[in-house]
Amino acid sequence: MSGGPLIVQSDKTLLLEIDHPDAQACRMAIAPFAELERSPEHVHTYRLTPLGLWNARAAGHDAEGVVDSLLKYSRYPVPHALLVDVADTMDRYGRLQLANDPAYGLVLRALDRLVLIEVAKSKKLAGMLGDKIDDDTIRVHPSERGRLKQALLKLGWPAEDLAGYVDGEAHPIELAEAGKDGRKPWTLRSYQREAVEAFWAGGSGVVVLPCGAGKTLVGAAAMAEAKATTLILVTNTVAGRQWKRELIARTSLTEEEIGEYSGERKEIRPVTIATYQVLTSRRGGAFTHLDLFGARDWGLVIYDEVHLLPAPIFRFTADLQARRRLGLTATLVREDGREGDVFSLIGPKRYDAPWKDIESQGWIAPAECTEVRVTLTDAERMSYATAEAEERYRMAATARTKLPVVKALVDRHPDDQVLVIGAYIDQLHQLGEYLDAPIIQGSTTNKERERLFDAFRTGEIRTLVISKVGNFSIDLPEAAVAIQVSGTFGSRQEEAQRLGRVLRPKADGRQAHFYTVVSRDTIDTEYAAHRQRFLAEQGYAYTIVDADDVLGPSLPSFD
Repeated sequence: MSGGPLIVQSDKTLLLEIDHPDAQACRMAIAPFAELERSPEHVHTYRLTPLGLWNARAAGHDAEGVVDSLLKYSRYPVPHALLVDVADTMDRYGRLQLANDPAYGLVLRALDRLVLIEVAKSKKLAGMLGDKIDDDTIRVHPSERGRLKQALLKLGWPAEDLAGYVDGEAHPIELAEAGKDGRKPWTLRSYQREAVEAFWAGGSGVVVLPCGAGKTLVGAAAMAEAKATTLILVTNTVAGRQWKRELIARTSLTEEEIGEYSGERKEIRPVTIATYQVLTSRRGGAFTHLDLFGARDWGLVIYDEVHLLPAPIFRFTADLQARRRLGLTATLVREDGREGDVFSLIGPKRYDAPWKDIESQGWIAPAECTEVRVTLTDAERMSYATAEAEERYRMAATARTKLPVVKALVDRHPDDQVLVIGAYIDQLHQLGEYLDAPIIQGSTTNKERERLFDAFRTGEIRTLVISKVGNFSIDLPEAAVAIQVSGTFGSRQEEAQRLGRVLRPKADGRQAHFYTVVSRDTIDTEYAAHRQRFLAEQGYAYTIVDADDVLGPSLPSFD
C-alpha cells in the first residue's frame, strides 16, 4: 500500500482525499484527463470519460503518462482492467485520420483497416463518405468534414484532422511589443506564447486559460502568426469593443482595419468582430447574417468564451473546417453537454494552464472564496415550503434576508471596488436601492454600460450591481470583491466567469474576495455546491460561514 491520496475504482471514479499532503500534486497530475464530479469537504470525486482522455491525448498527453499518474498516487492497487481501458480509449484517437490527398482531395484514412470497415457501415455516416479508394482510404465530401468528425466522435472513433487549412486572404498583422502610442514595451508571457505555439502546431483547437490571464493576447498573437483576415466572435458588444481596444493597443492594426458587426453596426473589414447574438438572430425563421462567414476569405476564426457558443454557431462552424479555428475559454464545461461538439468542430484542447499555476506566477490575483449561509425568516420558509418546485430556486435565491448580509460584506471592504452579481432583475433593483448603487442589466444601453464601467474603473463608482452581463468578457481590473446573490441554477461555467471578474492582478498585490450568499436548507445550497465544482477542481476552497458572523458586532476577519 503506497498510502497515496487517490482511490482508483473500477467504475472509473477517482476519490481524492483533500487533507492528504500529496493531494495538491495529485490534483495537478490528474486534472488534464479527469473530470471533477463532486467536491464536498474531504473527498473529491473525479471521473474518467472518453472525451476527457481524448482531449488529453490531443493536448500531448499519452496513455503511459496517464497510467503513471494513477499508479503513482493511488493508495491501493489500480484495477488492471481500468488501466487497459484507459490505454485502449486513448488509442482510439487518431486511428482514423482526415487528410488531403494530392490526387483525390479530402479523404478518410485508417491506421486500422477494421475500424474503417466498421464505421463505413454505420448509417450515421450516410451521405458523408464517397468512393472507396483502397482498403485504407475513402473519399470524403469536403462539405461534410465537420459533420463527419461529429459523427465519428459519437461512434467512439474521434478522427485526427490532418487535412490542413486554407491560408485565407493575407493581411499584415504584427504584435506591437515595442509599445505603441506612447505605451510601455511589453512581451507575451511564457504561457501565452506556449498556448499560441500549441494551437498553431495543432492547426485548430481550444486554449483554456483562467479569466484575467490574457486570453485576448493569445488571440492577437495567433492573428500575428496567421497574418490573415480574421473573424472574431464574442459574447456581446461591450466585449467586442474591449477586443478592438486591445488589438489597436497591442498590434499593428489601426481602427480603420477593425470592423464591428453587431446590432448597432454592420462593418466588414479585414478584422471583423461579431457578436453571437447578431449571428443567431432570425427574421421569418431564417438566420439573416450568415453571409458574414462567407463575406471574406477568412484565414482565422476566433471564438471568444467558446463554452458559451450558441447551438446554431456549431451548425455554421461545421462548414468552416478548412479555416483555422481558435476557441478561447476559462473552462471547457458546458451545461448543455455539447463539449463533444466543441471537440469536433472547433478542435480539441491544445493548451490548458491550471489557475493556481498562473496565480503562483503572479499573473492573476490570489482569491479567497467564502460561502455565507443565511437562514430564512419563518414567513420566507413557509412561502418556500408551499411553492411549486419550479419556483423554489427563485424564492430561495432572491430572499430579502440576503440584503443586509450583502450590505455588511460591501461595508467590510471600504477601500475595494465591489461587484454585486445576480440573475433576477427584481432582486438587482432591490439591491441597487438598498446599496445606493447603479445597476447594469440586459436592457442597459451599450453607451450607458460603458459609461458606468469607465466610472467603476476610475473609482468614481465603488459598488456596481450587475446582472448576467457580468458573466462575460468585461475587463474591470480594479474589481477586488465579487458578491454573488443568485445564479443560473447550478452553472459551473458561470461560477468560473464570476470569480474571473476579480482575478485581474491588483497593483498592490492584494487578495481578491469572492462571496456567494446562499439560503440555508433550500435548493439554493445544492446549486451552490454544484456551481463550486469547477473552481474546486482548480484548487479553490470555499470557507462556509454563517450570516450571523457577518452581521454580528464582532466581525471575524476573512483575510
